[in-house]
Amino acid sequence: MKITFLTLFPDIMRCYFSDSILKRAIERGLFSVEFVDFRDFSKDRYMKVDKPKVGGGAGMLLEPQPLADAIEAVRTSDSWVIFLTPVAKRFVQNDAKRLAKKRHLIFVCGRYEGFDERLIEIYADEVLSLGDFVLTGGELAAMAMTDAIVRNIPGVLGNEASLAEESFEEGLLEAPAFTKPDEFRGRVIVKEFLKGNHSKISALKYDMAVARTKYYRPDKRIADEK
Repeated sequence: MKITFLTLFPDIMRCYFSDSILKRAIERGLFSVEFVDFRDFSKDRYMKVDKPKVGGGAGMLLEPQPLADAIEAVRTSDSWVIFLTPVAKRFVQNDAKRLAKKRHLIFVCGRYEGFDERLIEIYADEVLSLGDFVLTGGELAAMAMTDAIVRNIPGVLGNEASLAEESFEEGLLEAPAFTKPDEFRGRVIVKEFLKGNHSKISALKYDMAVARTKYYRPDKRIADEK
């Protein structure tokens, strides 16, 4: 998989891929990243990429030409173009799994007051939001989504089995987890976890995941409680 980021600030993104699991995955050729500064495509003598909104309104808007030329320069028949904006469908775990199967993702990172809507109409294969809040730009959202996506590529994680136990599998938040020592500052590990009966541990983890989901995410519908 190849991931291209169209951004005005490539330097604030590069460092995220220079350490840890993602760096090793890139070195092993499991995915690659490309950073494209769409200011380089501006035809303005001062390299400006923003203009006032037509019809009035606060703030500046990204104008069509630089981004359009940048997208056309990097897009291929295998590309999937994603615009990042708060006024879109929220990105969820199923999106991460689905997008991990794409060959080339292009994340278009907004700035200022967003995009000229015609850019989305012409070029977007998908429009996504990280959540119900507003960021200064789309770079943080792009990095968060990329992290969630690429860990679903086979080989990226050291232990593939860990994917099966993560939050949002079966629609649930992940159950609490513990490590040694058995007692820490007056708090003890649930005894069933120490007995080695994996069927009982599995059932207990499911019940704890259901309880946690109901408490923290009452908005989520738990389909089939065992």
